[in-house]
Amino acid sequence: MLAAVTSCAERGSSRAEIIVTTNILGDITRNVVGDAARVTVLMPPNADPHQFAISARQAAALERAALVVHNGLGLEAGVRRNVEAAEQAGVPAVAVGAAVDPIRYRDNDSADPHFWTDPMRVRKAAEVISAQVLEHVGGIDAGAVRAATDRYLTELDTLDGWMRERFATIAPEQRKLVTNHHVFGYLAERFGFEVIGAVIPGGTTLASPSASDLAGLAGTVRAAEVRAIFADSSQSDRLARVLAEQAGLTVRVISLYSESLTEPGGGAGTYLDMMRANTEAIARGLTGI
Repeated sequence: MLAAVTSCAERGSSRAEIIVTTNILGDITRNVVGDAARVTVLMPPNADPHQFAISARQAAALERAALVVHNGLGLEAGVRRNVEAAEQAGVPAVAVGAAVDPIRYRDNDSADPHFWTDPMRVRKAAEVISAQVLEHVGGIDAGAVRAATDRYLTELDTLDGWMRERFATIAPEQRKLVTNHHVFGYLAERFGFEVIGAVIPGGTTLASPSASDLAGLAGTVRAAEVRAIFADSSQSDRLARVLAEQAGLTVRVISLYSESLTEPGGGAGTYLDMMRANTEAIARGLTGI
């Protein structure tokens, strides 16, 4: 009987924990929660959300959480079954991507999970996470969560306005994006860019391009007179450099923080840092300044 009581007490205590799959969502969650609850992030810095996996201990912790926050829309392929197991165990979970009006890829009509490149969709995501925390995390200071959420929403509004001003320095005919895979569709929609193509087809890093894919994209890059190809900082830029060589133009390969935060001080330690760094890199890359 004592063992059973102890087990229940441990479970009740551990359910005060909010577990988040990706580090971008983890930073957003920490900002809206503040110090009101413990937030654990599964994905390490500089990782690929399409490929990272978790330990058996982390998987067990998921099934004891107060709330699981995940991106969904097929992003976290390596932990999807663990999230589903937690849901089957009765743990509340929120798939944030589905709640922020997702767009669809133009080539295969599946939902694009990379909503965080649009700060206004991140604003909606912050509101969704905050509401779920208030609903499911027992004993939390609701006033503190609402105050932290309001502060973060103001920061996101400021970020969006600054990005719009910075991108205004790029002439409309220069707003053409080529990336290592399809990750900036939301940014393009929000700020008036055209996505010319991606080195890796589809919306996941698990795919690979054929020689004809690269040749066709190289021709598109030449015709569009693209000045830069953007590659994710946490992945190899080898294919992007091959594409630049095939294009036969003076095309720079520029790193962006597109799918993962870095460690603190690494250039993209927070979501706000990541978006500021990417905005500057895109503006400089496309204007040549």
